Amino acid sequence: MSKQNRNYRKEYDNYHSTEKQKKRRASRNKANKLKGRKGMDVDHKDGNPLNNNSSNLVVKSKSNNRSFKRTKKATKA
Repeated sequence: MSKQNRNYRKEYDNYHSTEKQKKRRASRNKANKLKGRKGMDVDHKDGNPLNNNSSNLVVKSKSNNRSFKRTKKATKA
């Protein structure tokens, strides 16, 4: 098997630069500003990064927040 080089520019253009992803990233950043602490992550209970209600946000350690399978279904926004 030969190792294939990744085309990061193409990945960015096809996914990360879409308007939907820009809105989701901005909303996650806003949640971190609202409730975040240094060295911690803000978890969205329902898996929807666009839902920044304080009842939906939980502050967790980075390792705890990133250690579970991402099986939550985000609601359409």
